[in-house]
Amino acid sequence: MPAPLTPRSLLFGNPTRTWPTLSHDGRLISYLAPVDGVLNVWAGPANDIAAARPITHDRKRGIRAHFWAFDGETILYLQDLEGDENWQVYAIDHAGKEARSLTPLAGVQARVTKLSHRIPGAIVVGLNDRNPELHDLHVVELATGKASLLERNEGFSGFVLDDSYTVRLGDRMEADGGRTIQRRVGANWQPFISIPVEDALTTYALGFDAAARELYLVDSRGRDTSALFSMDVATGEARLLAEDPRADVGHVVRHPVTKRAQAVAFTYEKDTWTVLDDDLSGDIRLLESAAEGEFGIAARTLDDTRWIVGYGRDDGPDRYYRYDRSSRALDLLFSTRPELENVRLSKMHPVVIPARDGLPLVSYLTLPAGSDARTPGRPQRPVPMVLYVHGGPAARDHWGYNAYHQWLANRGYAVMSVNYRGSTGFGKKFLNAAIHEWGRKMHDDLVDAVRWAIAEKIAQPEKVAIAGGSYGGYATLVGLTMTPDLFACGVDLVGPSNLLTLLNTIPPYWKPIIKSFHVRIGDPATEEGRRLLEERSPLNYVDRIKRPLLIGQGKNDPRVKVSESDQVVEAMQSKGIPVTYLLYPDEGHGFGRPENAISFNAVSEAFLAACLGGRIQPVGDDFQGASITVPVGAAHVPGLAEALQAR
Repeated sequence: MPAPLTPRSLLFGNPTRTWPTLSHDGRLISYLAPVDGVLNVWAGPANDIAAARPITHDRKRGIRAHFWAFDGETILYLQDLEGDENWQVYAIDHAGKEARSLTPLAGVQARVTKLSHRIPGAIVVGLNDRNPELHDLHVVELATGKASLLERNEGFSGFVLDDSYTVRLGDRMEADGGRTIQRRVGANWQPFISIPVEDALTTYALGFDAAARELYLVDSRGRDTSALFSMDVATGEARLLAEDPRADVGHVVRHPVTKRAQAVAFTYEKDTWTVLDDDLSGDIRLLESAAEGEFGIAARTLDDTRWIVGYGRDDGPDRYYRYDRSSRALDLLFSTRPELENVRLSKMHPVVIPARDGLPLVSYLTLPAGSDARTPGRPQRPVPMVLYVHGGPAARDHWGYNAYHQWLANRGYAVMSVNYRGSTGFGKKFLNAAIHEWGRKMHDDLVDAVRWAIAEKIAQPEKVAIAGGSYGGYATLVGLTMTPDLFACGVDLVGPSNLLTLLNTIPPYWKPIIKSFHVRIGDPATEEGRRLLEERSPLNYVDRIKRPLLIGQGKNDPRVKVSESDQVVEAMQSKGIPVTYLLYPDEGHGFGRPENAISFNAVSEAFLAACLGGRIQPVGDDFQGASITVPVGAAHVPGLAEALQAR
């Protein structure tokens, strides 16, 4: 018997609480939780979470990240305007006095670059107000908002500072797509570490120890997977600290004061930990088995006596715990979505699928609950499947709770997410196998995973959909244009359709790393590069589309401009090919407001049900509060026109 329908609001609405953290002295706790349906910052005594109260009062997009300054009084958070990614840095007293923008500059993007316990009253912020392409560094006083120029950026994509806010390293991309880490020597910059193009995405400086004598370096040079090294700054001698032959360096745990590296997580299918500091060994080993799921350290006090630890599970919401290092006591703080604790959710199964050229594709499969009762990870009979493609492409899928997997599995679909070549975390050979392979071998990997699922009798051959956002949206358009008979339908969210226009309209502050895009995708400045980009652009193959397509787009998207969706919709209309287009005027690259995500997923659910035959929850009031508009094709999705009229 299938599980009851899980409401979309439980999966995609605001969490009850999330992202807890501690003040650095351990007195106070803060977290995000809704106020009148909008995520805000709450704060209160660390030993009594029930006494916390909201201290911010956002009424629009909600606050999605916050952190404590080292003064013990101030909480910082970022906010943009309707998805434009021109972030401002806000400061507010933990008692909830009026929030102040520390960077009140319209059309300027602020980046918090450094905080230090040595200078608790100020932070370092990058601002691109002088030149939209470059972020100059400023020291900003928390009490007054006064900003003082620290470093004028002369072409660097990033900087590494020590705890005294001394700028020590700058990262510059070279003309061939490689990088050079330069070192400040007096008033001058000198080459320090040369990174060839093949290592450009897998080698980087992590930061210094407290004395700035050791530099921690994630390095793939002379090897495949990146490893963690400690480099003596004076001599340049590097010492290997941790490595894994299958996976790159993931999360590095460093002491809050000494900044020495203490533990490293490597992720192939799941997390594995390497402990570097005996002082932490007992804690890591205890936490690995103390609660269900994979753990991560969310916060540590400066004296390192109290932590907040999060556990991620595949068939339940995340849980956060208070951890006392002296007593080794682990006490539950909260579940992020307690309403899901008693809902029947599905397990996520890691599977490694061989690509046609032998590359291993670490993938994750989720099945409808109960469909694999006899053999876990294999349904008793083939079911419809959704191939859900991650964005990036320099990102990866992970094992754990995934709202999209749970939603689609609950509706009766197998869900497959594939770490196709170009995904991060699996070594530079795997990453670089994607160079010039957008729409070709990267797509072949997705096709190979679908064929594997069909051969394994997981997926019904005629009922496989493709869906995803950003690069996943591009993959959806590629799927429907370049392999038009394989997929029954596609759902594209903020996906590029024309690689030439994509690269010509990137945000200005990506200019310092633009050569990386040209090396990996294609260089529009060369005739060969332009041909390559045109060849891999789904827009040029619109006439091949045979199956239904749903497109979603944020009007203010700075990365994949609205024109990327507009032009493919216009091309389809000009050829008489049906398409449904959902446009959100208050969104950017994806959804910041849960009301918009819920509305898009309500339409997607009806769309997929019409194509694949899965279960469906009526739209009901899921358009309430959403900015959804449907410029084209409302009649192509059952119930959409009626739901728009009824809201």
